[in-house]
Amino acid sequence: MRLKHSLCLSFALALLSVPAGAQDFDVKAFFAKAAENGRAGMAQKTKMVDAKPAAAGEVVVTIIRSEGVETKSKPAESGDMVVRNRCPETGHEIYLVKAASFAKRYGAAQNEADGEGWRAYRPSGVPMRYLTLSASEGPFSFMAPWGEAMVAKPGDAIVQDPTNPTDTYRVAAASFSCTYDIVEKPKAGS
Repeated sequence: MRLKHSLCLSFALALLSVPAGAQDFDVKAFFAKAAENGRAGMAQKTKMVDAKPAAAGEVVVTIIRSEGVETKSKPAESGDMVVRNRCPETGHEIYLVKAASFAKRYGAAQNEADGEGWRAYRPSGVPMRYLTLSASEGPFSFMAPWGEAMVAKPGDAIVQDPTNPTDTYRVAAASFSCTYDIVEKPKAGS
């Protein structure tokens, strides 16, 4: 039994380690080049989410159904929120949102907290620039804005805050189609 737990722990740690080259891939430059070629559009997150306060020091591991670990957060700080997407296709993945970003992106709670502390929120952020990775692009690893490695795969969306290019990250294909609405399609094909 002890060996089984050690193997599981080793496997989990391997999944969460930084992939080789993640620091070397410049996702912002990749996005800029794709946008220059007419591949970027605009999309806005519109699907309701659930959120609750994160415990100080909590590390949130985002797991996408059928894909596994997407990313893990840095330890939560006071005011940070754990957000849960309402997407059965992705397993209702959770992720950590910093306090300052949460207020801008989600606004006020829509209801009272349930027994586990979850409250409904409506996305209120600005439309994001996005591009969809083609079959020949990826998988590749890059450093997310919160300092952890992300792996992007063909079909995934790379989204970017139009006012802050350093805020560029991956949204799994199933999560993007479930939670975002296209505001403006790319001028060129993806």
